[in-house]
Amino acid sequence: MMTQEVAVTSTSPGAADVAETPGAGPADAEPVGIAAGTGQRGGQAARPQLIRALNEQLLLSKIRQIGPCSRADLARLSGLSKPTVSLALANVERSGLVRIAGQRTGLPGRSARLYEIRPDAGFTLGLDIGHHYLRGALTDLAGDIRARHSARSRASSVRGRLADLISLADTLCAEAGVARKSITQTVIGSPGVYDPRRNAMALTGGLSGLSRPAVLTGLREAFGADLVVENDVDAAALAEQAHGHGREFASFAFVWIGSGIGLGLVLDGRLHRGAHGAAGEIAYMPISEGPGADQEDARKRGALEAAGSASAVVRAARRIGMRGPVSARSVFAAAAKGDARAAAVVAGEARVVAKAISAVVTVVDPELVVLGGGIGQAPGFAAAVTAQLRDLAPVLPEVRVSALGTDAVVDGCLASGTELAWARLIRVTGYAG
Repeated sequence: MMTQEVAVTSTSPGAADVAETPGAGPADAEPVGIAAGTGQRGGQAARPQLIRALNEQLLLSKIRQIGPCSRADLARLSGLSKPTVSLALANVERSGLVRIAGQRTGLPGRSARLYEIRPDAGFTLGLDIGHHYLRGALTDLAGDIRARHSARSRASSVRGRLADLISLADTLCAEAGVARKSITQTVIGSPGVYDPRRNAMALTGGLSGLSRPAVLTGLREAFGADLVVENDVDAAALAEQAHGHGREFASFAFVWIGSGIGLGLVLDGRLHRGAHGAAGEIAYMPISEGPGADQEDARKRGALEAAGSASAVVRAARRIGMRGPVSARSVFAAAAKGDARAAAVVAGEARVVAKAISAVVTVVDPELVVLGGGIGQAPGFAAAVTAQLRDLAPVLPEVRVSALGTDAVVDGCLASGTELAWARLIRVTGYAG
């Protein structure tokens, strides 16, 4: 009878963890094959069914990481024997999660079959409820974008905005040729955090209507009970981690400055949410000075957001005499052309943002600070903030401008949603162990 093996990860001598699952576990850990009779999990002998599930999860994660690969590739990467890999591959192929992608030719010996994730085994929908725009994208299980779209929201009510969001989702599904009910996981990026006591969103700032319990109820009716609502700046931080500067650092702070202000904090490779999900709600930092500060606005959306968001830049510009159509964009453009009044407004904005970042530095000391949003990505703004930080912060982190565009929140929702979709499919197909 064939001895069953399971690959476990060893991160230190004498220590073993269960096989890494997609999106979790140390990527560079050494795989070690052990026989079924000696496999341990929580101090108890591993059951053959558990061993098979762990092996199948491991092979799925390897195929996700490296793309099309052969049985020999998987045996080498996982540390499992070729017969064990063959058995596990047959099981996951029957489940519909992988498929034969073709054959590797041009090498000595027999041509090898290549296995890849079956793209249409699941779909992820990512949506962003912005202050002015609604954005979204739909991906398959392999991570390929099937559809992407954005639209300016002109709705004057929360009900109208949600109707527009559902319409956007239907547009994406139609373009991708996928029914909305066939979506495996939907993640929506929104201002604020989930409040389990009210079963509603809270701290939604300028979009305060989103905090009504009926809003979340309506979204679940449209997108299913497994809907996840992610804080928008946290989602952007996840996108930065997956696709941007965050790939180079274990810990970083993503600071979004635009129509609102927020922080996404990644510590030791994981998004830090806090005990109540409010980690990063720096809009409520008690920093109320600055040329654009406004007490009434602060009561609605937090002192820092009222002093440092785009509306504060506009207020500051008007207070020093700038006339005509004024926006944060036009103020920064005027400053870049040498307008002294606009330059003073930008300098004041940089000082306010630097104070907030300095407070973050004193608490978590991130290796990197990434600036995002319309103001955060404005030309020259990162340099102005860095100059202010030299006078304020006890240590100076590296400050970079996000290379991600306006779809950062959507891309973060997709990154989060893909992992959730995999977890659901793993449970459904019986690989949860």
